[in-house]
Amino acid sequence: MQIPLVNSVASWFLKKRFHQIDLFLKYPYDVQNELLVNLLEGAKNTELGLKYDFKSIESYREFANRVPVSTYEMYEELIDRSLKGEQNIFWPKPIKWFAKSSGTTNSKSKFIPVSGASLENCHYAAGKDLLCMYLNNNPESELFNGKNLRLGGSKELYEENGAVFGDLSAILIDNMPFWAEFSSTPSNKISLMSNWETKMRAIIEETRDENVTSLAGVPSWMLVLLNTVLETTGHSNVLDLWPNLEVYFHGGVSFMPYESEYKKIIPSPSFKYYETYNASEGFFAIQDRNHSDELMLMLDYGIFYEFILMETYGTKTQKVIPLYEVQKGKNYAMIITTNAGLWRYQIGDTVRFTCIDPYRIVVTGRTKHFINVFGEELIIENTDKALKIVAKKIGCEVRDYTVAPIFMEGKEKGAHEWLIEFKKPPKDLRYFTELLDNALKALNSDYEAKRYNNTTLNIPKVRAARAELFHDWLKAKNQLGGQHKVPRLSNSRLFIEALLKLS
Repeated sequence: MQIPLVNSVASWFLKKRFHQIDLFLKYPYDVQNELLVNLLEGAKNTELGLKYDFKSIESYREFANRVPVSTYEMYEELIDRSLKGEQNIFWPKPIKWFAKSSGTTNSKSKFIPVSGASLENCHYAAGKDLLCMYLNNNPESELFNGKNLRLGGSKELYEENGAVFGDLSAILIDNMPFWAEFSSTPSNKISLMSNWETKMRAIIEETRDENVTSLAGVPSWMLVLLNTVLETTGHSNVLDLWPNLEVYFHGGVSFMPYESEYKKIIPSPSFKYYETYNASEGFFAIQDRNHSDELMLMLDYGIFYEFILMETYGTKTQKVIPLYEVQKGKNYAMIITTNAGLWRYQIGDTVRFTCIDPYRIVVTGRTKHFINVFGEELIIENTDKALKIVAKKIGCEVRDYTVAPIFMEGKEKGAHEWLIEFKKPPKDLRYFTELLDNALKALNSDYEAKRYNNTTLNIPKVRAARAELFHDWLKAKNQLGGQHKVPRLSNSRLFIEALLKLS
């Protein structure tokens, strides 16, 4: 009788929570404005609060005019002081935890402050909401009859000057209530192992005989784990090993390049995929419906949102706008003010609004991970979709990729260079390249204009990477597992040249 009881408790919590969700669905601007007022009031006596006189701010416009938009580089000195034990700098409550991230646009480590409020009212609250939404949409679920196989970062936690830092996933696991471990696998000890390859073997050994009903983790690394599980156990698909598996909760990178691979190793039309949008800086959005690629922006997690239209990003006409000014179908850079003391902080992600009642988004890429050397404005959403279209048409399979510009030289026009690791390569790489070029033209009018009669851009140059090239590159950088990702697009040749050296 365990499952009906657990589902009943979840349903009770769901009804209470849906009342709160209904508030921000009906009154999104009121909820966001009240949240901003509370953040300013709480932090008015911090160093930043005194510097910008938070206590006298009475409107969003005053806030936007007085407090500058910030980047990590602008915060770095304050965070360094906080890491050394100083408090009340940017947040009134003590900051003990820092999520360490190598970042996808900067090789230098970043230390993102994680407050007690952000742990409880943002990250953990989102985890509860995700489960509640899933159960509400799937009342016959037997999720709690088994365990969730979680795949977190492969970094240990370190302590200096009273500050503890490590992967966000490690911080979340370390702070979870003791009872949460009973519903998860592997154990905390294995989850926090630092060596990725040793950790993989330990996870397989511990989980192969469990009744796993759900998965949670970054798609790229979860796929590596599941394929290794199949190789180790000799099963042809994941459901042979875990027949009660019903859902995969994923986030961190676009799922699109991996979708076909998952459907092969989890061959069930009833299997569910639920996407989340979270980062070290906070938890932002949740897929709230079955079989949807849209995420509902959560407006009451202690995060105040602002946006920059990407058409103006980094230009003299750049303008920061609040949520109530966004438009459907537009691509925006996201700015956040959080309950961990990040004030008007550029997170570096770009999103597109697919709906504004309620506010639903898709994540389209990174502000620094795009190619616009020739005015083509190519974003990750374009390249992921183009690869999916071509792979489906000719039956090839893409494992990983990166794209960089080929700069103009003399009279030679520019181009894009693709380095693609195929699981199943195309029979004719030139035909693949032609189809890829055509798909990009169909998806991106700026790209199409630059490619018209080879006006500015020549046809892409596609290289087939050797097997395990991206894995070996990440391993050489000590970035296997967790939140580490292959940079998809770059305006420079830094990443692709490093990869080509390992080819």
